[in-house]
Amino acid sequence: MDIAGQAAVITGGASGLGYGSAKALIAAGAKVALIDLPGAKLDDAAASLGALACPADVSDAAAVESAIAKAAAAHGPARILVGCAGIAPAARAVGRDGPMALDAFSKVISVNLIGTFNAVRVAAAGMLALEPLAEGERGVIITTASVAAFEGQIGQAAYAASKGGVAAMTLPLAREFAPKGVRVMTIAPGIFGTPMLAAMPPAVQESLAASVPFPSRLGTAEDYAELVLTICRQTMLNGSTIRLDGAIRMNAK
Repeated sequence: MDIAGQAAVITGGASGLGYGSAKALIAAGAKVALIDLPGAKLDDAAASLGALACPADVSDAAAVESAIAKAAAAHGPARILVGCAGIAPAARAVGRDGPMALDAFSKVISVNLIGTFNAVRVAAAGMLALEPLAEGERGVIITTASVAAFEGQIGQAAYAASKGGVAAMTLPLAREFAPKGVRVMTIAPGIFGTPMLAAMPPAVQESLAASVPFPSRLGTAEDYAELVLTICRQTMLNGSTIRLDGAIRMNAK
């Protein structure tokens, strides 16, 4: 797909991987709408990028429908969806105070897995109705999993389950949308320098970076965004999850 002139929607677009993807897509000529929780962070991100702010909780069906409708009214129906919204709390299934609260597990699944599907279902409905581009392509959907989907660490049961679900639905979604020329791909980042990681002590960040075989550094939003651009442009990429991890394989803890 030629990115220039296309409408794109990015969930979790106010920071981290989503913000980096928005910046790269705008530089490539796309018209970008950011979906994120309402507030100053979203407004500031949209203003700094020249993007459209579309506030919504990704786990809320009506809110996402409204946000994507707002984006379509401004830019036209999106041909590109990048799903980056997510949370990553850590908790053991059985901790010092007893079993993990079920609501805490449900919250992670609701945001990371259900929230991803929520954006996919609405954006895909718009894509499927569009006129085809070159090679019959109508759109591309890129979701975000994690290496935790494959090597979840102790305390990551909820997060790993949510990201494993994102990876698992990639192929069935790609197969469903293939007859209409909508591709579905997933990126599974390794250890990335996201705002959440930036809150950790420098020594911890350095230790994590050193654990990556090559390159021995934290991944960046720019690394992720570069792969987003490649997936958009390379039509043969479909139905797969790409690990973006410097060959790291996570230990138990």
